[in-house]
Amino acid sequence: MSPDQRDLRDAAGAVLDRYASPERVRAIVDLPDGGTAGPALDRELWAVLADQGWLAIEQPEEEGGLGLGLVEVGILAEQLGRHVAPVPFFGTNLAQHVLLGTSRDASLPAATREAARSWLAPLTTGESVGCVAWSPAPGRGEPGPDGTCLLTADPDPVLFGAVADLAVVVTGDAVYALPMEEGGRPRPEPAMDRTRSLSWLDLDRRPATLVGGAGAARDALDRAATVVAAEMLGSSSRVLEMSVDYAKDRQQFGKPIGSFQAVKHRLADALVDVEAMRSCVYYAAWSLAAGEAAASLAASAAKAWCSEASQRVMASGLQVHGGIGFTWEHDLHLFVKRAQLDQASWGTAVFHRERIASMLAERVPSDPSLF
Repeated sequence: MSPDQRDLRDAAGAVLDRYASPERVRAIVDLPDGGTAGPALDRELWAVLADQGWLAIEQPEEEGGLGLGLVEVGILAEQLGRHVAPVPFFGTNLAQHVLLGTSRDASLPAATREAARSWLAPLTTGESVGCVAWSPAPGRGEPGPDGTCLLTADPDPVLFGAVADLAVVVTGDAVYALPMEEGGRPRPEPAMDRTRSLSWLDLDRRPATLVGGAGAARDALDRAATVVAAEMLGSSSRVLEMSVDYAKDRQQFGKPIGSFQAVKHRLADALVDVEAMRSCVYYAAWSLAAGEAAASLAASAAKAWCSEASQRVMASGLQVHGGIGFTWEHDLHLFVKRAQLDQASWGTAVFHRERIASMLAERVPSDPSLF
C-alpha cells in the first residue's frame, strides 16, 4: 500500500474503533427493533461515515468526492469487516458505482441518465441508503408505463433492504434500479447474522428502470465479489488476532495453550489463509481498478478463496476458544455468523470456481488436439 492508503486504513480503523466498538455493535444488535431480524440502521455511525467522505470515496473531486478507487473501497470494507459494523456501506457503494456508469452511458436514453444522476446525489451524502440484489439467472423486463419496465426476477436475499431508499437489481444479463417507497420496502427476516438486516425483494412485475446491460451486470458481480471478499479478510484477520491473544492467556496444565504444538500449527495455518486472502483481495481490487483483461478471473478467485479460507479461520477460532466461543456473551460468534453470510453472498466458492472454469474455457482454442 502507498502511504496515503495506509493512512486511510489507520484513520478508518480509528473511526470504527470509536463508533463501532464491540459494545456499540452489541447495543445496536440488541435494540428492540433489531432482534433476530437484524439491526436498524445506526444513523449516528452512518452520518459519521458520510462526514468522513466514505460514501463519496469514488466520486470525482469536481463533484465533491474523494476521487479514489476500488483499492481504497477494499480498505474500508476490510475495516468494516474487522468491526462487524452494522451499516449498509457495501450496498450503497455498489449502487453508486452502477448509477455513475449509467449516468455516463451515452447508449442509454437521456431520461435514464438523468434519473441515475438524481438517485446518485443523495446516496453520496448519506441522505439515502442503497441496497443491491443479485440473481445469477436472467430477469424478465416487460414494457411498462412512463418508460419503465415491469421486472420479474428471483434474487438472493438483500442486505438492509428494509431501510433502503433505492434498490439496484443485478441479474444475469442486465441491471435495474427501483426506488423503495415507504410501502414497497420489504420487512427484515430472521437471520443468523444479527449485525445486518436481511430481506427478500418481491420482484413480480415490479416497475423498474433498466440502467445497464450484460456488461454492467458482469462488472457489478466482479466488484461485489471483491468487496465481499475484502470484508471476509477483515473479519478473518480480527478473529485470528483474537485467537492468538486468547491462546496466550488461556492456561491449561499450567501453561498457555498457545505453547502446545497443535494450537500453534492451527494458528499458523490460519495466518497463511489470512495472508493469502489479503493478496487475492487487493490483486482483484487493483485489477478491476486498472481495467486488466483478467480482472473477472481475479475477482472470482478472490471470492472463491476467501469464502473457504474464512470458513477455516472461523473454525480455528472456535476451536482455540473452546466452549466460550459459542456463547452469546463472546464477540467471536458475531464474526462467525457474519462470515457465513458473506461466504454465501454473491456466489459461493463453488459458483466462482465454475465461473473461472467457464471464463478460462472461452480463452482456450477449441482444437481437441491441444488436450
